[in-house]
Amino acid sequence: MTPSNSSIQLVVFDWAGTTIDFGSCAPATAFAKVFAAHGVQVSDEEARRPMGLNKREHLVAMLSNYEIAKRWLDSKGTSWTDADVSQMYDQFVPYQLEAIQQSSQLVPQLLEVVRNLRADEIKIGSTTGYFRAAADLVSQAAEEQGFVPDANVCADDVPKGRPAPWMIYQLMQTLNVYPPQTVVKIGDTVADIEAGRNAGCWTVGICDSSSIMGLSCEEYCQLDTDEKTKRLETTSAVFQNAGSHFTIASIEDLPRVLRHINQRLAAGERP
Repeated sequence: MTPSNSSIQLVVFDWAGTTIDFGSCAPATAFAKVFAAHGVQVSDEEARRPMGLNKREHLVAMLSNYEIAKRWLDSKGTSWTDADVSQMYDQFVPYQLEAIQQSSQLVPQLLEVVRNLRADEIKIGSTTGYFRAAADLVSQAAEEQGFVPDANVCADDVPKGRPAPWMIYQLMQTLNVYPPQTVVKIGDTVADIEAGRNAGCWTVGICDSSSIMGLSCEEYCQLDTDEKTKRLETTSAVFQNAGSHFTIASIEDLPRVLRHINQRLAAGERP
């Protein structure tokens, strides 16, 4: 076995909720606004439930929810259609771009983690359910704060977004990394984990900053120890039920997990 096949070569990060925008607040805010514009109120949990999907598919998933579909029917007097989805997506775009500008801080400890990875000659990639304009805006905000991945792929760049593996495969091709066992996908949604599993990669769910946790950094830090532990355990269980190989409380735990994966690879294990 060659050394390149027995150690991690590439870590694929998600954007919102993983590397930037603690709690993935920007997408949730934008989805709530676009539904409100149509007279349909949705809860934060309902807005977050399909998180990680291509944003148009996210809208379809929300509209397909029985309770939301009923509220739509009550408000509009008719069931939603593909034309409604197209209209809502067009309206969603400016809401999303505005929300990103208000929620674009890197998650704590990210830069230190990335420095550790680069010291080990691990490549850094990023994928997102954002459309290209939003992905570029997030990438620009991250670059201004010192985070620049080696390659960045968004949902618009591939035939189908998560949970399909195509964004991960495109990164692997761009960065000349193979086989999939030398790649780690880390994210804050079930769709991230499913995409990583579908790509044959190791998968890591991040809990504290995740959309599943659904709290801003300030809100999370204000939790008492017992409540924080309870919520971390609940979030971790969601990832584990989705098939995640590992879960971590925060991004700073990632290097420890990578060392463990390298040990398992050296022993001949595969994801």
